[in-house]
Amino acid sequence: MGIDIRSMTPEELTDALKAMGEPAFRGKQVFTWLHRGVRSFEEMSDIPKALREKLAAAYRLGGLTAAQKQVSRLDGTAKYLWELHDGNCIESVVMRYRHGNTVCISSQVGCRMGCAFCASTLGGKIRDLTAGEMAEQVMFTQADSGLPISNIVLMGIGEPLDNLENVLRFLELVNHPLGMNIGMRHISLSTCGLVPGIRRLAELELQLTLSVSLHAPDSETRSRIMPVNRAYDVDELFAACHDYFARTGRRISFEYAMIDGVNDADWQADLIVKKLRGMPGHVNLIPLNDVVESPLKPSRRVRQFQQRLENQGVTATVRRSLGGDIDASCGQLRRKVMGREEQGQ
Repeated sequence: MGIDIRSMTPEELTDALKAMGEPAFRGKQVFTWLHRGVRSFEEMSDIPKALREKLAAAYRLGGLTAAQKQVSRLDGTAKYLWELHDGNCIESVVMRYRHGNTVCISSQVGCRMGCAFCASTLGGKIRDLTAGEMAEQVMFTQADSGLPISNIVLMGIGEPLDNLENVLRFLELVNHPLGMNIGMRHISLSTCGLVPGIRRLAELELQLTLSVSLHAPDSETRSRIMPVNRAYDVDELFAACHDYFARTGRRISFEYAMIDGVNDADWQADLIVKKLRGMPGHVNLIPLNDVVESPLKPSRRVRQFQQRLENQGVTATVRRSLGGDIDASCGQLRRKVMGREEQGQ
């Protein structure tokens, strides 16, 4: 299928074009066109026709196609099921907030982390996304929705730190002034707790917002609902988080899906407070999505849990539910479509 040209940096493009006998400035030109969201080389109007033909012969360009789109009548949240060049599907969601429009993108086709409450992981991981495929989710969502995207969240299908090299390249691409020029402080990355990846991010001192899917502060509960805890337990995870804050100065957001009778006890709130001591953290309480295939149900103690955290000095908010009338949660739409295909519908 050719090399994914949208994953290349300006420097790589410049070197490749110089090897074709082209002047160095063409690299920046081509990069700018790619990150405007062109779908064919023919759209690059100030690039010579002969060069466009050489690029078409050497590289893959075409991008995602919208297989399905759902728009919430309640709040305008839009969910896209994108089909990739190989027929696989991923999801992106664009959400409107007062501070700007946010797109939540996928980093993998499927996920191998096995979290018990997540629809994304039910079919396992198929493959990693390239940096270009991640960038395309941003630019094509923006183009189709007509909403200027100011914020990116890597919290869709997949575990970003399980595809770290491609994610780091994606961050370089979207942050580039010749590209979409979205600042690091407008980008959030969510991980289920891959400690080596967190430590790598700390070394790089990127000024993005790190979100950690905590979901339980004790190893027994967390191992039951999040298999990753068996590899990197909760104490190792919190040690990495404390080191990350010490290195970057960036406050971490801890995602916490409230599950009835599993992780919503008072003693668990108290344990979160204890483990956060010495580090500013924000706990984002998430009313659990009711996934049909999962026996886990939404907690009835969200407000009480929030109050207990706040009474002990921990900032805790309850995530506003968006797209309640569509399949807005990670993996739900893809899973639904996959199910129909398996049944031959």
